[in-house]
Amino acid sequence: MSVLIVIPARFASSRYPGKPLVGLTGASGQTQSLIERSWRAASAVGGVDRVVVATDDDRIREAAEGFGAEVVMTSESCRNGTERCAEAHAALGGGFDIVVNLQGDAPLTPHWFVEDLVAGLSAAPEAEIATPVLRCDGEMLNGLLADRRQGRVGGTTAVFATDHSAMYFSKEVIPFTARSYADDEPSPVFHHVGVYAYRPDALAAYPAWPTGPLEELEGLEQLRFMENGRKVLCVEVSARGRQFWELNNPEDVPKLEAMMKAMNLD
Repeated sequence: MSVLIVIPARFASSRYPGKPLVGLTGASGQTQSLIERSWRAASAVGGVDRVVVATDDDRIREAAEGFGAEVVMTSESCRNGTERCAEAHAALGGGFDIVVNLQGDAPLTPHWFVEDLVAGLSAAPEAEIATPVLRCDGEMLNGLLADRRQGRVGGTTAVFATDHSAMYFSKEVIPFTARSYADDEPSPVFHHVGVYAYRPDALAAYPAWPTGPLEELEGLEQLRFMENGRKVLCVEVSARGRQFWELNNPEDVPKLEAMMKAMNLD
């Protein structure tokens, strides 16, 4: 089974312009851009045939080529990372069995998240897209709730059925829980990890679908699959002691750097 990882990256983010080129300093004091750290995370995944950065910006292309990445230039008309992945896959001539979208704002994504994701989709022929979910402990849940109280969009949460088919994704913290949890206590809330694995036919169909009302409201691209009746599989992954966070806002930079130092990640 052939696997392609695409890292979609755009400069003109409405919430955080220039985010892919923001520097992150690791445990040894070495600073690398967000896009380079994301590429290195993708390159560490086992069983992958090719890793490319997909962008419409020459600044990102030059930076990515500078640290050795293969770059596919895509159009400015891509509305989100999934559309950019579809365009990149087509530009490469297609032919991959699974296309993985490892978004360029998640450099702390452990390689086993992606490996488990690909294995999960491979084992579920009825699913056309899969995405990882991570059970929140009290510390992570409190971080999500603190972001929402302060008006920041932090992580995304997911709810799913007993067969792990997604029921909904939201930037609000769902499901609601009235009780509090100790830092190391498991909660009923699942953090959606911003990685996707697609079957090529579903990925190719996606850009032709209009943006639906739920995708428009939440700003979550995976909801377009659900609004068009496609099954999204939630694959539960384990942190194995690793901390995980995505870079959504400028305030997340020191949080990620602190996590990298705590885990001795360079």
